[in-house]
Amino acid sequence: MEATTDSGRDLPPDGLRPVLTTPRLRLRPLSEADTDWWVFLHSDDEVNQFVGPYTHEQATVRLRDIRQQWVQRGHGLCAVELTSTGEAIGRSGLNWWEALGETEIGWTFARAHWGNGYATEAARAVLAWGFGALGLGQITAMIHHGNTASTTVARRLGFTPLREDSVLGRPCTVYALSSDDFAAE
Repeated sequence: MEATTDSGRDLPPDGLRPVLTTPRLRLRPLSEADTDWWVFLHSDDEVNQFVGPYTHEQATVRLRDIRQQWVQRGHGLCAVELTSTGEAIGRSGLNWWEALGETEIGWTFARAHWGNGYATEAARAVLAWGFGALGLGQITAMIHHGNTASTTVARRLGFTPLREDSVLGRPCTVYALSSDDFAAE
């Protein structure tokens, strides 16, 4: 499957261009305009089991930080939409961790859309973009212990364990994938 960079049509209100499209998905930069949707996505107990819920205020701050990352680094998290309907079904993208000097990939999807391969499809497009257009040498995935669904996605994409760590005060395994290993798939 080949991901393509969008031509820029249908620009979101903040002017950032949509990033990627796949046959089934469109990934566009998240902005503060997505606050209500972000709160809704994270309000499901099963969805937020590993990422936590958000209040409206917390979501606004998080989305402002994501927007800043887009401005400063040229990447960030995206809303993942179905190309067939435009419905936002999850989020995926890249997050820079200053303290670790690492770029992490992440994915979170609404429970109604689990089991359809959307996380793998979106993440594969993000990885192709990160290793290709952005020229990253390595991308990590920080997965909390017990999150078997995300571990399965990471392994399917070629990630291997790098180290044990703690994120948001909870233990996790940090997986890594190099650009060379991704290109070899």
